[in-house]
Amino acid sequence: MKVALYARVSTSDQTVENQKLRLIEYAKSQGFEYDFYEETETTRKTRPVKQKLLAKLRQGMYTSCIVYKLDRWARSSTELILDCTELVSKGIGFISLSDNLDFSTAAGQLQFQILAAFAQFERSLISERTKEGLRRAKSQGRPPGRPKGSKDGKKRKKSGYILREANKRKQKDEAIGVNKSIESYLD
Repeated sequence: MKVALYARVSTSDQTVENQKLRLIEYAKSQGFEYDFYEETETTRKTRPVKQKLLAKLRQGMYTSCIVYKLDRWARSSTELILDCTELVSKGIGFISLSDNLDFSTAAGQLQFQILAAFAQFERSLISERTKEGLRRAKSQGRPPGRPKGSKDGKKRKKSGYILREANKRKQKDEAIGVNKSIESYLD
């Protein structure tokens, strides 16, 4: 049985060594063959190692994904629920050592359903608060949305954005075997 071990820290000042030791120790104690994935200096939206691992999990390269703690895998309950729902529905195990959760067991699936219910409840509360805030702003004659800030009056640069988006489209095409020059993506 081959599993994926995933560890993440948010800054280069931190180290994954404690997570790594516990994950490898667990994998060896269970007799698992494993690959270790390590991610540092991530932002909310960019976690390339995790995306690479998810792609391999989707391809069936691993039977399970093991993390030290749930917050090392996902930054929000919504992200956790979406990722785990996909993995569990494909028969891929998800284990969190510190949280003592194994979503491949009956008890783990029950715990997962409870977590999912709380995440849905949280999303509903956020939606209700947002709608109430919009109603209050409308009744007070204010326009909806965030207040205008100092950067809203200035024209923003687009050159970097356009090139980044072109590179993203080019990489997606290259992944499916389509090779075109970067210039063709700049229109």
